[in-house]
Amino acid sequence: MAPEIPFDPSTCDLAELINEADFHSLCSPDGFLSICGFGSLLSEKSARSTFPELRDFRVGVLRGFRRVFAHVAPIFYDRGIARPETAEVSSLSVEPCEGEWLVVTVFEIKKEEVSAFMEREHEFRFLAAFPEDLEGKPFTRSAVVCARYSDDEYFRIRCKGSREIFFERYGRHNIDKIWRDDILPCRVYLRHCVLAAKNLGQIAYDNFLDHTFIGDRKTTIREYLASTGSGIMDEEPPEELKSRYGG
Repeated sequence: MAPEIPFDPSTCDLAELINEADFHSLCSPDGFLSICGFGSLLSEKSARSTFPELRDFRVGVLRGFRRVFAHVAPIFYDRGIARPETAEVSSLSVEPCEGEWLVVTVFEIKKEEVSAFMEREHEFRFLAAFPEDLEGKPFTRSAVVCARYSDDEYFRIRCKGSREIFFERYGRHNIDKIWRDDILPCRVYLRHCVLAAKNLGQIAYDNFLDHTFIGDRKTTIREYLASTGSGIMDEEPPEELKSRYGG
């Protein structure tokens, strides 16, 4: 297995958000914070299931990042859609990558939702990124994006070095490493993200297929779906998850 990819702030001009006060510093005068969606949150329906009072859902472009399926997601185990026997357990994160660009969604949430957002996305690194619209015009405010963390930082900082905290979040699923390059996309989640991107239009759809990678960071999702046949896109989610993972 390849070594972890460290985050080097000197290689980019992105601010890392450490605590709630950092998030609040990005809020508008009326108390709203911009969020970037790059996976399930490409779907407005999914975004509203998590943030019912979100506003100004729109499409944007995030330059200098790539999407990678290299993150074990415990929620997939909780929902019964992880397939550990085939390593199909991965969710998405993004990581800085010079020359890459992503079609994303951007929307606003209330300042009061920040604490719950940080808790829900506990295993990610929070960065303040600078999206633009499809015509290349920068948005007026930066937006929060959930980026790749590292296992060492996650355990030391988020879990405060507590094996009990790590066990509650990951260990109970027999997960001992979160950020990996030898796992594959969760099938239900991948299908949902592809459909959500397609619903945003051809540019977003092609961008997702060609600028999203499995853990090797070489194989695009277009190539991956072609190599696995049409099966993933033909599979319906479990009945109880059809609304959440229906694109």
